[in-house]
Amino acid sequence: MFTGIVQGTASVVSIEEKPNFRTHTVTLPPALLPGLELGASVAHNGCCLTVTAIDGDRISFDLIKETLRITNLGEIRVGDVVNIERAARFSDEIGGHLMSGHIMTTADIVKIVNAENNREIWFKPQDQSQMKYILHKGFIGIDGISLTVGDVSKSRFCVHLIPETLARTTLGAKKLGARVNIEIDPHTQAIVDTVERVLAKREAALADAVALAASQREEA
Repeated sequence: MFTGIVQGTASVVSIEEKPNFRTHTVTLPPALLPGLELGASVAHNGCCLTVTAIDGDRISFDLIKETLRITNLGEIRVGDVVNIERAARFSDEIGGHLMSGHIMTTADIVKIVNAENNREIWFKPQDQSQMKYILHKGFIGIDGISLTVGDVSKSRFCVHLIPETLARTTLGAKKLGARVNIEIDPHTQAIVDTVERVLAKREAALADAVALAASQREEA
């Protein structure tokens, strides 16, 4: 599990390509190295990856076909920078919201509004079916960053970023058209899905009652 509080950024220093598979190596900041072991979980742009090799501060991770398909990590090139977060421990402060590191979809940046001391960025999810889970003032994970949703329209949503977020994460350098990873808040997803199921059952029961009443009238 992760908290969505990015602990630093890391440069990708090498990429080994194989059919439907990739190993990339990053240089981790010194503060994130203590206690790191093979098999540990580290989020890259919000995507949970497993440590497969450690060589000083050069840490390697394997990316399978599904990861490359669903996330923006398949677009990463040597020299690019990713947001990094080590897996949370029970004693850690949850400054953002609990995140699993499982990316649901990606979104394109479609609008950037700059104002004094803040920035508003609009995103359009590739999978539009996810929009029903994106609610005003709800939680969302964007490239591993826990953020609060601002305005929401039928097909897009925005977030408001303070200077600290822009300075500490990769969002400060993102341009129009850039693709980011999206993780939907699982609690919101569970609530929306539950409400939909309850309403669907209620509508079905109402339809059956109407049909039964009509049938009884015809028999009479």
